[in-house]
Amino acid sequence: MSRFFVTPSAVEGKYIRLVDQGDLRHMKKVLRLSVGDELDVSDGTVWEYRARISALSEEEALLEILDKQRFSREPKVQVTLFQGIPKAAKMESIIQKSVELGVYAVTPVFMERTVVVDRGNFHKKLERWQKISDEAVKQCKRGIIPQVEPALRFPEMIKALATFDLILFPYENEEQRTIKDCLRQVALQNLQPRTVAIVIGPEGGFSDKEALLLDQAGAERVSLGKTVLRTETAGPATLAMTMYELEL
Repeated sequence: MSRFFVTPSAVEGKYIRLVDQGDLRHMKKVLRLSVGDELDVSDGTVWEYRARISALSEEEALLEILDKQRFSREPKVQVTLFQGIPKAAKMESIIQKSVELGVYAVTPVFMERTVVVDRGNFHKKLERWQKISDEAVKQCKRGIIPQVEPALRFPEMIKALATFDLILFPYENEEQRTIKDCLRQVALQNLQPRTVAIVIGPEGGFSDKEALLLDQAGAERVSLGKTVLRTETAGPATLAMTMYELEL
């Protein structure tokens, strides 16, 4: 069943008006949907709908609501991935897999060992990364579209971390405390964090100064296992472990 996203204002009584031209093209040219076909619609905030195409034109699709339910696929815990910006297309893979695994938002971060440089056109990367999130979320039928937030510098990220209930800091130099130890301790204490930050370094890892600043910010140093993971693997792996312990 195909899924489309609209704003809450598009829901009008028993009908939904879908006017996004990209969605209309995809509906008609790719999916070959027509009047009478059914699809899923999310308002991106609370509700998801089963709807039937009642009318279809070049300007809009009028969808008759058949069923309305609160989101059933969204995790209760909101996990934001603060990702040290990697080279090439690695960020696209990180975003795609993280969205499939349930991430709430992704924030790119310029760190000391980040090789990528903002030459004034970084906004184009953000636009591309947001499209990756948009496409991934439709495939896995989530209720919201995770946002790729504007990039932060490391000190800005440290300030942003103050709003989270739990901060996970996978670090290759941590040899004692595993992420399992950390998350199960959280569960045993019945803390039930609603917002979790995962901080992942770029290809070169964290500098000593950055590691100290994360410690001072209250981040939990954790090990992801006996091997050192690539940056494009570490984020999704940490997210999957977090969801397993706190959500499933």
